[in-house]
Amino acid sequence: MSDKTIPYKIYLEENEMPRQWYNVRADMKNKPAPLLNPKTHQPMKAEELEAVFCKELVKQELDDTTAYIDIPEEIRNFYKMYRPSPLVRAYCLEEKLKTPAKIYYKFEGNNTSGSHKLNSAIAQAYYAKQQGLKGVTTETGAGQWGTALSMACSYFGLDCKVYMVKVSYEQKPFRREVMRTYGASVTPSPSETTEVGKRILQAHPGTTGSLGCAISEAVETATSSEGYRYVLGSVLNQVLLHQSIIGLETKTALDKYGITPDIIIGCAGGGSNLGGLISPFMGEKLRGEKDYHFIAVEPASCPSLTRGTYAYDFCDTGMVCPLSKMYTLGSGFIPSANHAGGLRYHGMSSVLSQLYDDGLMEARSVIQTDVFEAAEQFARVEGILPAPESSHAIRVAIDEAMKCKETGEEKTIVFGLTGTGYFDMLAYEKFHNGEMSDYVPTDEDLKQGFDGLPKIG
Repeated sequence: MSDKTIPYKIYLEENEMPRQWYNVRADMKNKPAPLLNPKTHQPMKAEELEAVFCKELVKQELDDTTAYIDIPEEIRNFYKMYRPSPLVRAYCLEEKLKTPAKIYYKFEGNNTSGSHKLNSAIAQAYYAKQQGLKGVTTETGAGQWGTALSMACSYFGLDCKVYMVKVSYEQKPFRREVMRTYGASVTPSPSETTEVGKRILQAHPGTTGSLGCAISEAVETATSSEGYRYVLGSVLNQVLLHQSIIGLETKTALDKYGITPDIIIGCAGGGSNLGGLISPFMGEKLRGEKDYHFIAVEPASCPSLTRGTYAYDFCDTGMVCPLSKMYTLGSGFIPSANHAGGLRYHGMSSVLSQLYDDGLMEARSVIQTDVFEAAEQFARVEGILPAPESSHAIRVAIDEAMKCKETGEEKTIVFGLTGTGYFDMLAYEKFHNGEMSDYVPTDEDLKQGFDGLPKIG
């Protein structure tokens, strides 16, 4: 098909929006390892998980065999406020780079939360409401997940308690205020409001926090408060399931114009965006129907895939959550205060970890200044100010496009633009003022985290 027949933005009709989520685990030959009870080291049972999570979400978390799960009508109706989201042909970026590559990005920033996180937030809030709960607790890094969950809870009339990683709480006050506008209470983590927060502060005075710390506090609050459950914005199987709507829409849009991508790229922190984007394409690869080159991009300051170890580890710094087998830097690892707050998690989704360990995708780490250089380049030609997290994918998409320029190959590149960066102006200011650093942990830094891994089996 001629390029001239492909619009800048490929919009799907409302009736083309998926009616089911896709569960990539159903097509995985090697299933992700089960969650383990932190005390007994035995696989977690549904009734044990239900003390922390909503019942229906536990069911989704443990389902390794059902390929397609119906999206409830009330969630689909909410999705219609901002979905289907556009798949954009980056014609201006292609022209600027003088590359023969064709570049597309799936833009998830066209809702008030500013990111893809609302796709799972509304689902998790729905199931909490269906269960008759009073409210939910959660953590947030950069603030997109906390914002999305605050919106979802407001919609369903649920209370929402958010523990926000302290460095992001301080760097992104406006994101915090959006959460409060939607009725959420926001606490910088680690805090003095929980026992686990006090222990972390005692062990690490002055720490800027991490997602692992915030998770510990949110779980403690949920399990000690009647009528509350904990919800998570990434990492878990259930979250990747909900986010599969990104990849399903992307695939439908590409198929509509007969486009087959060669390379699919996503930023990787805990795995929600990347897992959601690649799931249906990975399913085709697993079934032997097509082949794609998948690239996970993470910050060099928190390199769980590229420098981590594949082992069972705690999902949180306070070591109160179940053990998950994943690529990890150790639950005690606290990354430097970089500006990609949503990618500051010590481990990776067990699904993506298994796929990576099976050699089905590539992982790369990139330094912070290179990421912002790509973000600025993208903003100047495509007209969207990208979030720092999304800009990791932009960096590698540009790198791959430049390789095509060198070789003359006309590859088709698709990446996920997870959200906008309008609440990240402090980071952009530091970049423009030449004040941004590129801290990369040493092997000795990483060894401290690895030494704290639990001894399993």
